[in-house]
Amino acid sequence: MRNVWSISYLGSSSALAVIFVLEYLSTGDKLQLLSLGPICLLPQVQGKTNLVKQYMETVNKIQCAGEEKRVGTRTVFVGNHPVSETEAYIAQKFCDNRIISSKYTLWNFLPKNLFEQFRRIANFYFLIIFLIQVTVDTPTSPITSGLPLFFVITVTAIKQGYEDWLRHRADNEVNKSTVYIIENAKRVKKESEKIKVGDIVEVQADETFPCDLILLSSCTVDGTCYVTTASLDGESNCKTHYAVRDTIELRTVESIDNLRAAIECEQPQPDLYKFVGRINIYSNSIEAVARSLGPENLLLKGATLKNTKKIYGVAVYTGMETKMALNYQGKSQKRSAVEKSINAFLIVYLFILLTKAAICTTLKYVWQSTPHNDEPWYNQKTQKERETWKVLKMFTDFLSFMVLFNFIIPVSMYVTVEMQKFLGSFFISWDNDFYDEEINEGALVNTSDLNEELGQVDYVFTDKTGTLTENTMEFIECCIDGHKYKGVAQETDGLSQTDGPLPYLDRADKNREELFLRALCLCHTVEVKPNDTVDGVTESSELTYMSSSPDEIALVKGAKKYGFTFVGVQNGYMRVENQRKEIEEYELLHTLNFDAVRRRMSVIVKTQTGDILLFCKGADSAVFPRVQNHEIDLIKVHVEHNAMEGYRTLCIAFKEIAPDDYERVNRQLIEAKMALQDREEKMEKVFDEIETDMHLIGATAVEDKLQDQAAETIEALHAAGLKVWVLTGDKMETAKSTCYACRLFQTNTELLELTTKTIEESERKEDRLHELLTEYRKKLLHEFPKSTRSLKKAWTEHQEYGLIIDGSTLSLILNSSQDSGSNNYKSIFLQICMKCTAVLCCRMAPLQKAQIVRMVKNLKGSPITLSIGDGANDVSMILESHVGIGIKGKEGRQASRNSDYAVPKFKHLKKLLLAHGHLYYVRIAHLVQYFFYKNLCFILPQFLYQFFCGFSQQPLYDAAYLTMYNICFTSLPILAYSLLEQHINIDTLTSDPRLYMKISGNAMLQLGPFLYWTFLAAFEGTVFFFGTYFLFQTTSLDENGKVYGNWTFGTIIFTILVFTVTLKLALDTRFWTWINHLVIWGSLAFYVFFSFFWGGIIWPFLKQQRMYFVFAQMLSSVSVWLTIILLIFVSLSPEMLRIVLRSVRRRSTRSNLSCKKASDSLSTRPSVRPLLLRTFSDESNIF
Repeated sequence: MRNVWSISYLGSSSALAVIFVLEYLSTGDKLQLLSLGPICLLPQVQGKTNLVKQYMETVNKIQCAGEEKRVGTRTVFVGNHPVSETEAYIAQKFCDNRIISSKYTLWNFLPKNLFEQFRRIANFYFLIIFLIQVTVDTPTSPITSGLPLFFVITVTAIKQGYEDWLRHRADNEVNKSTVYIIENAKRVKKESEKIKVGDIVEVQADETFPCDLILLSSCTVDGTCYVTTASLDGESNCKTHYAVRDTIELRTVESIDNLRAAIECEQPQPDLYKFVGRINIYSNSIEAVARSLGPENLLLKGATLKNTKKIYGVAVYTGMETKMALNYQGKSQKRSAVEKSINAFLIVYLFILLTKAAICTTLKYVWQSTPHNDEPWYNQKTQKERETWKVLKMFTDFLSFMVLFNFIIPVSMYVTVEMQKFLGSFFISWDNDFYDEEINEGALVNTSDLNEELGQVDYVFTDKTGTLTENTMEFIECCIDGHKYKGVAQETDGLSQTDGPLPYLDRADKNREELFLRALCLCHTVEVKPNDTVDGVTESSELTYMSSSPDEIALVKGAKKYGFTFVGVQNGYMRVENQRKEIEEYELLHTLNFDAVRRRMSVIVKTQTGDILLFCKGADSAVFPRVQNHEIDLIKVHVEHNAMEGYRTLCIAFKEIAPDDYERVNRQLIEAKMALQDREEKMEKVFDEIETDMHLIGATAVEDKLQDQAAETIEALHAAGLKVWVLTGDKMETAKSTCYACRLFQTNTELLELTTKTIEESERKEDRLHELLTEYRKKLLHEFPKSTRSLKKAWTEHQEYGLIIDGSTLSLILNSSQDSGSNNYKSIFLQICMKCTAVLCCRMAPLQKAQIVRMVKNLKGSPITLSIGDGANDVSMILESHVGIGIKGKEGRQASRNSDYAVPKFKHLKKLLLAHGHLYYVRIAHLVQYFFYKNLCFILPQFLYQFFCGFSQQPLYDAAYLTMYNICFTSLPILAYSLLEQHINIDTLTSDPRLYMKISGNAMLQLGPFLYWTFLAAFEGTVFFFGTYFLFQTTSLDENGKVYGNWTFGTIIFTILVFTVTLKLALDTRFWTWINHLVIWGSLAFYVFFSFFWGGIIWPFLKQQRMYFVFAQMLSSVSVWLTIILLIFVSLSPEMLRIVLRSVRRRSTRSNLSCKKASDSLSTRPSVRPLLLRTFSDESNIF
């Protein structure tokens, strides 16, 4: 038998209540859904909760009748009320409003932290060694490896535990904060973590939003509120958010509690600037009213309410599902080249360790092959030892030797490297040269893992607008129907010129002038700062405009120069004051927002006479194809001329829409806005259909000034051997002029163009592209040597080449379909790029910027890439590159928020790379080499000692020395060195960029330096051992005839070792501070004090007092003193000789350089520079 119930459908895009049938098969207890929507039951189905639950599980997975799939959507009932009092309500389950940024809890901290730490190879290796020492009879105590490992693990755990405690404390401050919820027409005080999805929340002025809210109403008449999102994206300007017009009147607790509505929206996703939803509002009438919801209706958690006394909003995303929380769940980790070198060195030293263990194990059994060596009379084997399986005994001996030599792997190096990176990153934040008074901020370090990578950059990818330029727009001139208007208008007359001969008047028609200026006043998203208008009376001179784009403000101010002033928006009407001081009102029907793909924006407005107009502005490439062909020529001349002068140009067009056409357009726009899935794609399709057959009115020219010292920075980077690529969405002519102005292109740079203009000369674009690529490659291969090592030097010695490519040509190269016989376009293109000193990529989409960076990253040799930008369109390339740098600019803080480092200006890149990057790399490279060096010095005497003790695994050093060598005696000096060393003065590094080339290509961690440090350690270790061995050839070293034992022998070697490796670091130090003196001489003094202390007391917890009075008695011998001093001097002699030779060579080079400069100054002639560059310094060469 079949039972049938009716259920109200809430989500129809036509805003009608649809009745669908829910068929219940009682025999199989199955649910068939013929059409789906948010659940709301009529009385007939009340009590059938099993069906409802089954429906709730299925509702987001089935396709609606006539609608898109509901996958990834949620339904929120406002106030958690059913939409009708006669209908049952089933509460949906969403996450609570607790923010959890902490990583651990009290219960899982120990196991989770230990698991994470032992995932590191070095920690796991020492754990294995420790377990071997515990389970196998090894020559050293488990304490020798267990204590250093315990120290490293404990220090790391304390650091991570403290950081997590701070996160817990911050979370509690947020979660326990007070909020007010509207329940049963009353304001109820609750903790923030108690907010549920669907709750109506009241927020007062200057409070932060406790969760993501849909704005229902505010204290203002038009239902708007002003919000700052500085804590989210760093933008400090006020943004306007809107309530839907059906709820703006609900300004009291009682009225807002009576609201019956349901919101359908997308599931939580991290994009701060996208939101898709719709609200279905139910009143006494049968039909529901549906309104679209977008990002302008969404108030984000963490944002702050400003200039508005109070708002009411409904919670749609809570807790860890808010956009703020989703944005802070981590980015992909980037690894530096130094980390890869460390892993390679570890493998080499692990191989050395295994080789040593294998040699000693083999020689032990060779030694024991002689009977009296295997079982001497004084050390007879037990019966158990004689019966032990020989292979097992050999394996045990091999493990014992591994334990004996395991200190060649430096376990404490990882902790030191982490501390060096973390503490070293503060020097960037503390650098006053990075402080910008305009924004009152300095540099910001978002990750300290890449400090040394700043010294290894090969390619710099930079945005143009806001990065090389100020992004401070100034309206320069405009063109109306081919007539140029420049200067300030007097009444209705502008200062008009023509770009070419015209058949009629010397200025445009007055109606066309006014139409153009009205377009500038209406086609934008500019807002007037509150309190500038009082009762309709406006003081035009005091208007303050706000916009996310400086271009829009410049255009509105430009229109104001010519007598048309945008006054603001009031009750949905845009108000404009014309040249006659009359207020004109235009009803804003629709805004077709700007995006990077369309490269244009439009508004549809209705005049007071009832005419419906569309105004459009955008890039010429986006507007010209959509206007009448005969209107283009007059404007195109003006646009190209302005672009050549470096101005940013926009074209203005309009279109009159008939009422019937508007009805159709309006219906399409509403349907697209109501879509929950693929809303952007559907709206873009509608926009594309509307913005056709327009009429071109004119164009504007806006100047974006070059940033201070941008040209000097580009020249310095070029002199340092870096290749600089400019990736911009601007016109080629504008970008080209900027590149000349900032000296990316020099006057003698030969430009190679791969643009639409050069390729369209041929009928077949691919053939012409292949022809140009082949021609350019031949030219460059003849010019430059094939060796990549000499390529950087060749840039300054040979003809310089620059490449210009646009987005469409790049797409052709990346997506070309060639036959297998022809050369690959992409590989030829990359060969050309590698030979060019500078590359300009114009008309680039954000995705193409990331593609360019990825393409260069994957070149042979894996060059290090750096991207720098200031806008949201630069985020993709910033995340793609090895090092991402954000400019704290005027296009928001998306770039700086997603970057590894953020600086206020482009000029700061010079010091960041040439000084900080250089020093960071040199410091950490020296730290890594030094750690392996001192540990090889430490273990080599232990290895040599086995040849003189019958390979019996007898330790050379006492267990206390084994344990404390890396932890106490030698750790602080290298840490201080790696933080404070300046082998070259910072001013010298910034003034002589060529020094950057000396460390490029990971020069200090290549095979040559590694072998030098390794052989130096082998030499010193050999000197330590055999020098002391020859000393012990004398039977007695004391006046009373006492003979020194093996612990004295080992202590002498250890003393020479500690002093030698510490003094070696002192010789390497060029920049001495009181901290260096303290840790170097303090470490040596601590070693002496500890040795006296350790050997001066009988320790009750030790079974053998083998070190008792050894150190004191050792130093009572004059021979020992002389041996220690002599061996330290001999060990350091190669290093001292190298320092002397380097000093002599430096003096010789300096004298030759001064002679060369003197001769160059006599022969230098000034170069002729184009008019565009005459405002810049002629000192284009630093050297």
